[in-house]
Amino acid sequence: MYCFWQTSQTPCDFCKNILVVMKNLLSYSLLVCLLYLLLWPVPISPVAWDSPEPPSMTGIYAKNDYLKNIEVFWENDGHFGPEDIAIHDGNLYAGYHDGLIMSSVGEFYNTNGRPLGMMFDANNNLIVADAIQGLISINQKGVATTLSTKSDSDGISLRFADDLDIATDGKIYFSDASDQFGYGEDRIEVMEHTPNGRLLVYDPETELTTTLLDNLYFANGVAISPDDSFVLFNETFMYRIQKYWLKGEKAGTSEIIIENLPGFPDNISSNGKGVYWVALFTVRNDFIDQTADKPFLRKLALRLPEFLQPQPEPYAFALGIDGDGQILHNLQYGANDAYSPITSVKQYGDELYFGSLTHKGWGKIKAPE
Repeated sequence: MYCFWQTSQTPCDFCKNILVVMKNLLSYSLLVCLLYLLLWPVPISPVAWDSPEPPSMTGIYAKNDYLKNIEVFWENDGHFGPEDIAIHDGNLYAGYHDGLIMSSVGEFYNTNGRPLGMMFDANNNLIVADAIQGLISINQKGVATTLSTKSDSDGISLRFADDLDIATDGKIYFSDASDQFGYGEDRIEVMEHTPNGRLLVYDPETELTTTLLDNLYFANGVAISPDDSFVLFNETFMYRIQKYWLKGEKAGTSEIIIENLPGFPDNISSNGKGVYWVALFTVRNDFIDQTADKPFLRKLALRLPEFLQPQPEPYAFALGIDGDGQILHNLQYGANDAYSPITSVKQYGDELYFGSLTHKGWGKIKAPE
């Protein structure tokens, strides 16, 4: 029997039927896929916004390989994601994806959450912004105390405690990245692009938490000036850094000091000498920028398998700025072997220490002059 499977002659009736079935299956499959992409419910209500044209990677943002030789430590301890680090009495502390906080001498404490920003206070307690547990304090004996799980001024619970800094009077300024989406849902947050973040302060004297600013676009890094006159904080998904005044005529007000950054600003820290180190998670993403005014496309993209959704480019990136947003240092390295994503940069002495949300170890390199 001749058929089109074997020759170019007219296919037999059996093969014709097979072809019809295959065409119908293909049509139905395409229809189902189309309906899924158009109608399947997703947990966001994306809004249109104006994304500025990304700045050129020249001039103050000129590409360079300064971060190529970051030295990485603690890669083989079975954990990953040392998002932030803190050094106290010569010991380094890092918080990992599984909730464990490791120190140079071994396991320190497990929050059973996700420790992010961390810093020691004047009483040698490790203060941690835990994305799941809230704001917690851990003493040197490994005993933890929950400081805050909600804002006492508005009653809204902490959903995504992110980063912190401590003023000389002991007040803890910290961010709640989103009061709508929790840890692990930042991909959803960037696709929706609504202002769900907050800047807050915890007062150890009154044990009360107050919301200072809300309606922020993924409030992230927090850093206080050496004289406690202002606090800088990052809005990751708006590519900008704001200043909130704590003292003086402008106290209680905020202003943008730098915007349209070439990447997504994550944590920020002060070196105590006028330099604020900004960790950029990665460079800007073309899809995110180009669909800023097309919320339907962002909603559609969220229905795709995660591996087909926009992915961060492996890119090590950190900026040093002053309190007015002027660029002082531009450190980069864009390659597949880059230490990335960088989520925190802290300077101790003449060295920079790097944390990462997904890397296995923390990094270190000599700070620029």
